[in-house]
Amino acid sequence: MTILVDDPVWPAHGRLWAHLVSDENLAELHAFAAAQGIPPRAFDRDHYDVPGDAVPRLTAAGAQHVGGKELTRRLIASGLRVRARDRR
Repeated sequence: MTILVDDPVWPAHGRLWAHLVSDENLAELHAFAAAQGIPPRAFDRDHYDVPGDAVPRLTAAGAQHVGGKELTRRLIASGLRVRARDRR
């Protein structure tokens, strides 16, 4: 299993946000997020939204830092991606 985190480029609520995903299964993603103090409310169907200032802590804990395109490619390849049209 690999936990991935991308660059914090998504603005909201006065800060930049990154995405935290698993390339294998959601149970391990949830366990990693809980261990790092990421609240369950940050989960959005296939990823966690995490504040940019958390990225160094997440990578120090074992998350692999990748670019947004790589994160998306690996999330799709994992079969865990929830497409935009399925989010409704």
